[in-house]
Amino acid sequence: MESNVDSDLPPAKVVSERRNFWTLGLVQITVRTGWIFKTESIIIPVVLDTLSGAAWMRGFLPMFSRSSYSLAPWLLNEQINGMPKKKWALAASLSGMAICFLGLAMLWMVFGESAADWMPFAFLVCYAAFFVCAGTTQLCFGTLQGKLVPARRRGRLMLLGNVGGAGVAISAASLLLPLWLESGDGKFHLIFAISAVCFLAAACIGGQLAESPDNPNRSKKKMRLTASWHILCNDSAFRRAAFLACLFGTSFVLFPHYQALARVRLQIDFSDLIFWVIVQNAGTAVVSLVAGFIADARGNRLVLRLLLFGLFLLPGLALYLTYNLNWGRGIYWGIFLLLGLVPVTLRTLQNYTLELVPGTDYPRYLSTLGLCIAAPMMVSPLVGLAIDRWGFDGVFLCVSLVLLVGWFQTFLLAEPRHTPMQSPMPSRLTVES
Repeated sequence: MESNVDSDLPPAKVVSERRNFWTLGLVQITVRTGWIFKTESIIIPVVLDTLSGAAWMRGFLPMFSRSSYSLAPWLLNEQINGMPKKKWALAASLSGMAICFLGLAMLWMVFGESAADWMPFAFLVCYAAFFVCAGTTQLCFGTLQGKLVPARRRGRLMLLGNVGGAGVAISAASLLLPLWLESGDGKFHLIFAISAVCFLAAACIGGQLAESPDNPNRSKKKMRLTASWHILCNDSAFRRAAFLACLFGTSFVLFPHYQALARVRLQIDFSDLIFWVIVQNAGTAVVSLVAGFIADARGNRLVLRLLLFGLFLLPGLALYLTYNLNWGRGIYWGIFLLLGLVPVTLRTLQNYTLELVPGTDYPRYLSTLGLCIAAPMMVSPLVGLAIDRWGFDGVFLCVSLVLLVGWFQTFLLAEPRHTPMQSPMPSRLTVES
């Protein structure tokens, strides 16, 4: 079926489409390999626990990561939209990710845990800077995907990046993490360094995309809150997706606490983390394998409905396992298998948004979506403080309830595969300088 579609295109366009598909897939695989060594639900919280140990400090991780991840694209989307070739923005942001982790590696190598008073704060600053670059990378990648990859292949691109990336990343983690995460000790500077190398390699690969230049709008414009508000007010289909994104964003506030829950109640050691990292990435690959095919065949709305139901079950299941010490410790790895639902849900939301809007509005809509996902993370330190004071149970169950509301919201989403969606007033979505 796909070959029939391709046969209707000029040969040069077919070649460039295929080249860009595999190049973007290779970028995803390389980034995914670097990402496994900084898994934000396992490795990074353990690093901060080594420096501090307080849940309220751990609670800053989702706030710093997701706010930086979303705010930078929102501020920079007009500049990126105005660039003739977006691939250079992708290469620059990936290089920035590499620089941040190289800085963390040097910081840990020189000071380690010795600078106990200020090291947690320095670590958080570097981590926030990394996510400024990572958020810009996500916006550039999404824009390039919308520009260079047809909608019929985006599910397969997600599948290639997640499944292929998981295979390479798991192999690398299986080989290297046992050398660097020993019982009661972690050689975190080496973990940070390998992430930096992978991100730099991805930047070099991204520069090889076959991208024709756009005709940028020369007028200087800025994306302001009124622009995002205008999008939300005037596009009802996207407004429903944005509300779902806010509800889905609450899943991130628990990310650093799943490992802490097990370490406190089940007495998990550093050496156990390696299997969790591998399982989480395998879970993302398996979910992507199914979600990619469903998305291409039936649309992203159905995929979101299935994923949100799984996320709703996750917090309660984690609590249940920790109350069964005899066998809960042995199968708690299943929680991290299900955490693979989160990145697939994020990518599916982005792909769903790409189908709602015309190409000229990709950066604006994606950055607005990112703000909606990040909004719940502003209370993440308070979530950590609540865990310090009252324990895990009430907080986890509240988040589960919010995700249940998100699952109901998927039944209200439009399906752009059935009814082509149009941007309501494209000319008004750009804000005055």
